[in-house]
Amino acid sequence: MSEDVLFSNHGRIAIITLNRPERMNAWTTPMREKIIEALHRFNADEQVAAIIMTGAGNRAFSAGQDLSEAHDFDGERAVAWVKEWQRYYAALRGLHKPLVMALNGTAAGSAFQVALLGDIRVGHPGVRMGQPEINAGIASTTGPWIMNAMLGMSRTIELTLTGRLMDAEECHRIGLIHHLVPEERVFEKALEIATELAEKPPVAMRLDKQRFREMTEAGFVDCIEAGMRIQREAYDSGEPARMMEAFLRKRAK
Repeated sequence: MSEDVLFSNHGRIAIITLNRPERMNAWTTPMREKIIEALHRFNADEQVAAIIMTGAGNRAFSAGQDLSEAHDFDGERAVAWVKEWQRYYAALRGLHKPLVMALNGTAAGSAFQVALLGDIRVGHPGVRMGQPEINAGIASTTGPWIMNAMLGMSRTIELTLTGRLMDAEECHRIGLIHHLVPEERVFEKALEIATELAEKPPVAMRLDKQRFREMTEAGFVDCIEAGMRIQREAYDSGEPARMMEAFLRKRAK
């Protein structure tokens, strides 16, 4: 069985590749745990100066949470699930080193959020991004937190309640994708940017990233606390399970 997350290096650049292209690189708890461990390792490794995250194949960076894993959650498991996401997001937010997202396709739901937690995003005209969780009966808490910080309340409300995916041109126009290049040049451009960032003074880089984290920490803590409360109520209602079941039946057809 192939590894669902691949790790490699290009000089001083560490590369994380989500490797479930047959499931649009949707992640599971074990995948996230592997990534968290790697992020901590890269943070401590003086030979790593920058990181790239990307997805295998050409359909998706990641479709976000694998719904088959979350289908049977009850309220108590949902609270534990939010704590797992807290660990993942805290590891991303705690990086001392720049993180470049090479978006090779769709970034949806939690993968959209993770993409926004990167420092610089590179995409191509076929990329779509957004927060479609409502369509699977999942309430959004971390998504609105990060979207509001980047886009403001009006667009956050619209994206959260409609669940629509934005195309690459819109994402580029509003600043979510920094560099829009042909599909075959996405990783090349991400590597170019990561290499440039790897040459920046490391103490200044660490302190700049520390300050960005400090500026947004109160909102992060609040959204995690809200997430535990809201996801418990949502999953105890049974609505997410019903909506995910309908989604999985539709996909199976």
